Amino acid sequence: MFTRLEEPWRLCRRPLVEYVEKIAEILRRAKSSIAFTGAGISTESNIPDFRGSQGLWKKFDPRMASRCYFEEDPKGFWNFYAMRYNAIANAKPNDGHIALAELEKKGYINSVITQNIDTLHTKAGSKSVIELHGNIIWSRCDLCSAERRTIECIEELESSDSPPTCKSCGGLMRPSVVLFEEPVKLMEVAMDIAVRSDCCLVVGSSLTVYPAAMVPEVVKGQGGALIIINMDPTPLDYRADVVVREKASIVLKKLVEVLS
Repeated sequence: MFTRLEEPWRLCRRPLVEYVEKIAEILRRAKSSIAFTGAGISTESNIPDFRGSQGLWKKFDPRMASRCYFEEDPKGFWNFYAMRYNAIANAKPNDGHIALAELEKKGYINSVITQNIDTLHTKAGSKSVIELHGNIIWSRCDLCSAERRTIECIEELESSDSPPTCKSCGGLMRPSVVLFEEPVKLMEVAMDIAVRSDCCLVVGSSLTVYPAAMVPEVVKGQGGALIIINMDPTPLDYRADVVVREKASIVLKKLVEVLS
């Protein structure tokens, strides 16, 4: 398993290039690395995060993304998700997404495990992507699981002024995302990857949402390396080998250059 660095590199007290070179050194030594990403990697694609100073939960009640709210007020629920869809649908991958795809292509990253529902990793070219919380591009019937594109559901909402229903059984449609109060079905897959990894590169995650945040904890707990690139402090900073508080696109683009 990965040998711990003699002295953790935490916070930007050195030139950024030195941190990037240290991250590159860790990735070169690792046998199997994963990237774990959160909303912070997509803010540069103009998709708001959740808990930042301009985050989504500063403007909306988090309960609007819950199973209970979907059941109690499906029209209000769909109005909320129509807004989220419109903020995401036309977004394009930024340099951070593209850099992770390039790192995978070069063999430095084996998989991307993401909390995001925006599909930008796939659009950027990453091949092995585990979308822990699903994605917003597709919706499914809450009764029979028949699928439709979310844009079709939103068009039905706007034309009928009612929540969209299934064409097969008449049940309520819902975005194919994990809502609060619902289990994360791909967690077992993610944990299986984590236990076989000796390096976790965390990008743009607050590491406060569970069970997803268990992924980097597992890698670190079994002696692997933990690298955190995030604009704000996280609960795992004190355990990390490298912490860089800088935009993901800047760090990752330089990392690709160093590893080229």
